[in-house]
Order: sequence, then C-alpha cells, then structure tokens
Amino acid sequence: MPTSARLPHLGYGLGLRVEYYQELLEHPQGVEWLEIVSENYMVPGGLPLVWLERFRERFPLAMHGVSMSIGSTDPLDEGYLSRLATLANRIEPAWISDHLCWTGVQGVNLHDLMPLPYTEEALAHVVERVKQVQDRLGRRILLENVSSYVSFADAQLTEWEFLAAVAERADCLILLDINNIYVSAQNHRFAPLRYLDGIPPPRVQQFHLAGHEQGGALIIDTHDAPVASPVWELYQDAVRRFGPVSTMIERDDHMPPLAELLAELAQARALAEPLLRHAA
Repeated sequence: MPTSARLPHLGYGLGLRVEYYQELLEHPQGVEWLEIVSENYMVPGGLPLVWLERFRERFPLAMHGVSMSIGSTDPLDEGYLSRLATLANRIEPAWISDHLCWTGVQGVNLHDLMPLPYTEEALAHVVERVKQVQDRLGRRILLENVSSYVSFADAQLTEWEFLAAVAERADCLILLDINNIYVSAQNHRFAPLRYLDGIPPPRVQQFHLAGHEQGGALIIDTHDAPVASPVWELYQDAVRRFGPVSTMIERDDHMPPLAELLAELAQARALAEPLLRHAA
C-alpha cells in the first residue's frame, strides 16, 4: 500500500471527554482534532449526540471503540456493527479504530482488552474478521496495539509481527499506541525499538500518547497520569520512523485541568515538528 493511500493527516488532538466539553468549544488552543469513544455516542438520540454535533461543526473527528472484540471466537456482533455504522454515517469520521484484542466470549463482555495468542491460527481468524468488519462498514479500520501483562507459551510470532501481518493481510491500518509499546516492552523484556522497526510505516495512521503507573513487578497502562519521559523519547523515535502521523493525548481518569493536557499536546508538537522539518 503506497503512503498516498493513508487517510488525511489531522495533526495534534485530544480525546473528547465530558469534563472538557464547554472549555474545548470556547478555548481549543491548538487542538486540531478530537477522538471520541464510539460507544459513548452509539445511542438513538439525546444530549450526547447534541454535544457531538456541536463538536463535529468545529473539529475533525475520529471514532475509537473498545467493544468490537475483533479477536474473540464469538460471532461478530451484528447489532454493535449496525450501531457503529449508523454513528459513522451521522458524523462522517476521518476514520474508525478499535483494539487488536478480545473483550469477551460466550456472550460475556469482560470490559477489558485481553491479549491474543500470537499464532498462525489466531492470525488467520483475526484477518478474516477484520475483512468482514471492513466490508460491513465500507472502509478500512485502524487496529491499536494493547498493553499486556502475560504472554502465551505457544506464541509463534512476536506482537509486532502479528500486528504487521494483520494489517498487511486484511489491508487495514494501524493505531500505534506508543505508551502501550513501552509498557509491554518493560513487562515482557523486549526492546521497544524492535517493535517500531517491525511495523510497516505506510500502515501507521495514528499515534496514542498516554500515562502509566508502576504496579509492583509490572507497569500498568492506566491513562490516568502524564506521559512519562521514556514514552516521549519513544515517540520521537516513532516520528523519525513513521513521519507525520496524527497524534493525540489520551486521558481517562484523574482528569487534570484542560490546560495540562494542552501543555502535553504542545509538547508533542514541539518534539515532532523539528524532526519532521529535518526529515523533509
């Protein structure tokens, strides 16, 4: 897939959270786009959609889901996909993303992003399901790498080999979460630069930046803290490899004043832009 086949480059954005609705409309201060959690707006009407229409008038939007469960052995949830398609038709997002994981089985939603076994069997299964989803939605989707705390003894591929193979075989795109790479690298003792080197640049459409916490022997992906220094460093490595990629700050708990997130967004821009100018 040539680089020209990428979706539009949106610049630097934030995750849309209810705590910041009014302030974002009044003082966006460098926010170029917004990412919504799809499930929060997959409703037939009401105040959430009223707010969303207001943001749609001001910002490019991307949809990011947490419940597609692309890796589950359950059948794809046609009701979920129908609601997702309805929302996409309404707000016309720049793209739709979800996670390379499973979130439930036998009809039970675990409300967590569970890792996959990186085997050829799982790869073939996920590729077929991604193709079905893309046919249903009429567009490429993005899949995000998740943080993980366990690995499977029968794994035949590394995580980055698995992610790259899914993207190539299903002809989908990648949402590369820089924090998740760092978290998993520390937990599983691999070099994060090996991960970056294993991902094909034309497939990478978006970056996530977020915070984490030290949880005893493991680092936990919490999205409730500022972006850590080693994640900023890895972000610079990612910019060097992948070039101009739409970047956003993701925060889901311990919500700070909006000014703190805007400062992190300004830091992302300040780190990336000199590297992009130099590369050009």
